[in-house]
Amino acid sequence: MSIKNKLQYIIKKSLPIDVDISKIVIEIPKDKKNGDYSSNIAFLLTKELKSNPMVIANDIKNIINDKMIDRVEVANPGFINFYINKDYLLDNINIINTEGKNYGRSNYGNLEKINIEYVSANPTGTLHIGHGRGAVYGDCLSRIMSFVGYDVTREYYINDAGNQMYNLGVSIKERYKERCGMAFEIPENGYHGSEIISLAEVLYNEYGMSKLNEDIDFFKQVGLDILLGDIKKDLDRFRVNFDVFTSEQSLYDSGLVDITLNKLKDSGKCYINDGALWLKTTDLYDEKDRVLIKSDGNYTYLLPDIAYHSDKFNRGFDRIIDVLGSDHHGYIHRLKSSLEFVGYDSSKIDIKLLQMVRLLRNGEEVKLSKRTGKTITLNELIEDVGVNAARYFFASKGLDTQMDFDLDLAVKKSNENPIYYIEYANARISSILRGKTIERVEKFSTIESDSAYTILNKLLEFEDVIISAASKRMPHLVANYMLELASLFHSYYSVEKIITDNEIYTKERMALISAVKIVLNNAAYMLGLILREEM
Repeated sequence: MSIKNKLQYIIKKSLPIDVDISKIVIEIPKDKKNGDYSSNIAFLLTKELKSNPMVIANDIKNIINDKMIDRVEVANPGFINFYINKDYLLDNINIINTEGKNYGRSNYGNLEKINIEYVSANPTGTLHIGHGRGAVYGDCLSRIMSFVGYDVTREYYINDAGNQMYNLGVSIKERYKERCGMAFEIPENGYHGSEIISLAEVLYNEYGMSKLNEDIDFFKQVGLDILLGDIKKDLDRFRVNFDVFTSEQSLYDSGLVDITLNKLKDSGKCYINDGALWLKTTDLYDEKDRVLIKSDGNYTYLLPDIAYHSDKFNRGFDRIIDVLGSDHHGYIHRLKSSLEFVGYDSSKIDIKLLQMVRLLRNGEEVKLSKRTGKTITLNELIEDVGVNAARYFFASKGLDTQMDFDLDLAVKKSNENPIYYIEYANARISSILRGKTIERVEKFSTIESDSAYTILNKLLEFEDVIISAASKRMPHLVANYMLELASLFHSYYSVEKIITDNEIYTKERMALISAVKIVLNNAAYMLGLILREEM
């Protein structure tokens, strides 16, 4: 049970009336003079108890008696401030060292089935930095939610149907014709990237000129297989993996798209206008109605998307989280409206929109790759700054804010660079602990400094930080926590020796910094970071 949860139960037991535990808010005061933790519960009870907050707070204070708490104080106009017992903080060192990689884990999520879909880039090219930001968010959120007891499925949706795939097949065939020395013409809406030329080269090297008479489906399938394979390799290099790859084409092949279309027609929310089939999404959340089938008979992308999300619900997920680009803002209401029409609870869908990323070098925006003159790819970013830096920088910002990614800072070997500062803390601790055995301390007697107790309080917060990051869908809370813990360790290291001739003194501090290392690395795991042991 997390420290905040324990305090909630302690307060609940002290109340004269029954209160839903979720309404007992526990905060960490910015000023430590106001305690390690604080609650405003007295303000919430003034109406029911017909008393002022100061009286209620003092009544609660006088009832509370728990060995975890050193003392309770009431601050005007009615805040209840808690100071954690120092022995309790010290004992947590042993708990951390015993639980190791499991420290901070909980069953908070109660095995609720969560589907998180992210990246889902069209298999028509290579991944760029925007995909990288979405990949880090989705992967970190999956790790964090799994860590606190959710049953998470990571999913990638393959857009392998529709016009973009046909245009891919045409583009590859034309480049193949070019490689075979024949006349060719890339259509205006075709794909002109260097990867298409490379695909044609692969085909020529394997088949020579023998595939010139193949239809577009052949070239489309070759392109899909190779480009999707490359995307998977890039993601794997970025430490991003998926449990499920769902094909858009499979929704058509299984008949689910047509089943969904019939359900929408049966809902009474469809109508014909100008030869197109429209869906009356304005009946619910949308600002305008949407086309399902165009006048030429082709389906819009909304229809298979409704079928796809219906399939997710049919697979038994309690909640669906989609990570999409900021250009999908108008998509949210049309999708939710549509799913309500076919019988699903759209409140169970949480759509996260990732904002743009600007790369900066020497203070100026970098828009194009020096190598290709095109959009900067995820692989190029990894080559420039490394996986750890790329992942940490992406993870450190909330998804809903535009992001400036400073390439110079990401490779800087100084305390200004947050990932360097974090890794330096881990390397420092690793060098001290290397070859040493961490023993359980039965009774701590020498740790007394304020800097040490500040670290101990930060370690105690860890489980609550993870729960908060999971429940609020905010992985950057973990990134911020890591940097704070690393900073506290460096401050502590600068003022207090770790190894001395005093065996008890040294044993206790070795246990303390071992606990710091464990928590740093547990947080790192949730962000997909592998911290260096030497620097």
